[in-house]
Parts: sequence; structure tokens; C-alpha cells
Amino acid sequence: MLSGMISKPLASRSALLSPPTATWQRMMKEAVRDAGELCRLLELPPEFAAKATRGTKHFPLFVPRPFLARMRHADPADPLLLQVLPLDVETDTAPGFTTDPVADGSASLQPGLLQKYHGRVLMVTTGACAVHCRYCFRRHFPYSQTPRSLTDWQPALAQIEADDSIHEVILSGGDPLTLVDPLLAQLAERLSEIVHLRRIRLHTRLPIVIPQRVTTDLLNWLTGTRLTPIVVVHVNHPAEIDAAVAAALGKLFDAGVPLLNQAVLLRGINDNADALAELCERLIELRVIPYYLHQLDRVAGAAHFEVPVARGKQIVAELQARLPGYAVPRYVQEIVGRAHKVDLT
Repeated sequence: MLSGMISKPLASRSALLSPPTATWQRMMKEAVRDAGELCRLLELPPEFAAKATRGTKHFPLFVPRPFLARMRHADPADPLLLQVLPLDVETDTAPGFTTDPVADGSASLQPGLLQKYHGRVLMVTTGACAVHCRYCFRRHFPYSQTPRSLTDWQPALAQIEADDSIHEVILSGGDPLTLVDPLLAQLAERLSEIVHLRRIRLHTRLPIVIPQRVTTDLLNWLTGTRLTPIVVVHVNHPAEIDAAVAAALGKLFDAGVPLLNQAVLLRGINDNADALAELCERLIELRVIPYYLHQLDRVAGAAHFEVPVARGKQIVAELQARLPGYAVPRYVQEIVGRAHKVDLT
């Protein structure tokens, strides 16, 4: 039963959490970065620590404690743990899996500025993330080449300003909400000065892994310009949503920010209709639209997460039979060179 899949951790959460008054910045600093510590906190068998340490060879471990506290103890199959636990199979090569599966490199207009689709551009604002998802399609991205200050962003901003077909800017990364609010406020204000822009969109996992990131300062700059704000969060499993996450999402929605969710179909984590149906219904309760269910981007190191497309179609068909249409995400795949994401159903 799904209720068993999302039961509370067996051990006390007190050893995993920062103090209740801790800021989101402190929670970032206190995130677990050592595979041995992760396994010890979750009471996993010692052999997992050795495998996890080998898995960090190409992509380091990073797990904030609020997210860690939602995991079940002594359960190697916990769906949240599997998203962040390094495995030695990540060092294996697999046919068709590459370091740039969605061709970010060929979509670059300026350092940090990408365009794949008409009418919108994406700014890779930072290489920092709130959590290191092992299936991340940008785990090999050359973040050292991206701008680090508003001055550094001037060539990209000039490029946007020169093209009046661009109506939307997507702030991504990494995760843009790992940046401090004063810098983000400056960037949002500068973007609002570009007359043909209409929307600013954030792709972020922070409200999920560290819900304390949704602060008054964040809401003020996000809603404080003429641009329509949209926030796209990333939740793969209903166990990721606790009371603090629900409250953070509520603050965003109540401030007038439309909320969408993107999930990735992941083997052993959410590749069943029960998990995804509960996720979609929970999101709707929280006023978040289940927007996309992504077929895995074939990034090197993540082959063990791939679910066959035929199985994905079967799961979506089950969701369509169980849920209202607005609660069923579009099952899509990014295919290099296509003018939009491709519907797989």
C-alpha cells in the first residue's frame, strides 16, 4: 500500500534537523555532504556508505536536513533517499547516455543564456543547488563559465533587449533561489525594464527541500515588478511534501504566484500509478498544477533511473482513468532540435 511507502521515519528526526529558527542559508551550510554521514544518520548498512562514496566520484553528495528528515530510516528503498544516494553504477558507461543530453551547449547565446524555444530564454543563474538529484541532466554542465554578478550578466541582458520576440525569461541553474534576495531583486528589476518581456519564471526545488526559503523578501521581489511571475517546482513523490512544504507553497500561491510542478519518471521511485496519483492529488490540494512528467533525460551516470516509455504511457493511462484531466501531467520528453517538448501519449 502507498501509505506504507510514505510513513514517517522510524527514528527521531531531531538528529537530522537544524534548529527551528535556522535560516535557509544556515540549512544550506549544514546540508549533509558526506556519504558515510548520510548512511549513518539513516541507519543504513555499512556497505551502502562504501558504494555511495564511490558514486560521488563525478558528482558530489548534497542533502539538506529538512529533506533528509522526511526519509524512512533503515530503508535503502526509500523513494527520497534513492533520488540523492550516490551509487557506484553512476561511474558505468551506458549507450546513449551523454554529458549534455539536451544540447545545452549548442543552445547558448551568451555565457549563461540559453534559447531552445521561440519566445523565451533561460538564464543559468548559478551552479548551486538545494539538493543534488542523482538524475540531474545538468550534472556535467560547465557552471564555471556562467555569470556571477549583475555586471557579468550585461551581455546576456543586452541580447534579450535586442530581441523583441522574447516575452519570457526563465531563471534556472542550478537553482536560482540559492542566490540571495537582493541580487535576485536587482535582476528582476533589470529584466522588468526590458519593454517586450511579459513574464519571469523560476525553476526551483528550494521550496521543497528547504521550505524556509520562501520568505517575505522573496515574495516581495518576485511580485514587485510589472512582470507576471510563475514558479515551477520539482516534486517526484508525495513523501516529499510535509506541512512545512505545504505552507511554503501556500505562501507563494496566496501572494498571487501561479504554481506548476515538473516531475521526472524514475525507476524504483515513482514508476507506479499509486505514487503518482497520490502526488498529483496532493499537489492539486495545495493549488499546484501537475504540469509535466518528464521522461528521463539520458545524462551520463543516470541510466539506472530510466523507465521504458511504454511503461510510462501505461502509467499515464492509469492516471487518466483515475484523476480529473487537470490533475494529470503531460508525459513529455525533450528531444534535441525539436521546437517544443514532445508529448509521449
